[in-house]
Amino acid sequence: MMRHAFHTRNRRGFTTVELVLVLAIVAVMSALALSRADIARYQVEGAMQDVGTTLVAAQQFAVTRQHDVVVRFDQSAVALHLHFDADNDGAVDSDERMRTVALGEHIVFGAAGATPRPMGAGPVTFTHTSGGQPAVVFHRSGSASQAGGLYLTSVRATRSSEFRNDTRVIEVERSTGRVSWFRWLDGSWKRGF
Repeated sequence: MMRHAFHTRNRRGFTTVELVLVLAIVAVMSALALSRADIARYQVEGAMQDVGTTLVAAQQFAVTRQHDVVVRFDQSAVALHLHFDADNDGAVDSDERMRTVALGEHIVFGAAGATPRPMGAGPVTFTHTSGGQPAVVFHRSGSASQAGGLYLTSVRATRSSEFRNDTRVIEVERSTGRVSWFRWLDGSWKRGF
């Protein structure tokens, strides 16, 4: 029985001092990493992916459901409005689904001084309109109503050419409805994510 009195107990867990020290190190490392993160560029990347995947999904929905999907580009609200046009008449009926995709408060439609792509120079180059706004219609064949696209950039890029690399473009082919992404990087357009 005496030999248990001298037995050292196994230590489990961390002391408060150790936990505070680890948290302080993590906080310092996070602050250093965050100061180097380019939040505006990440926001533009996120907006580009939101728009691109929304357009791809709209095209796929038109094919699988066999009716038009109208995508309107609301430049003032920096949003996309989708109209699932079940009767293909172009009018929003009470029983047809609508959806809005907001792109974020630091995002704008525009090229911010980047060289225009062949699709045109305007912020949104689709000439078809719906509700007074530029739009593209994806048909049940998978094709689009017209070729065109849109430019996205950060608010800071509209104020300073130093941030021109924030600019992105998304293009839609008419015959196939294919959606392509491009980034403006150091004076030229680069394809892909």
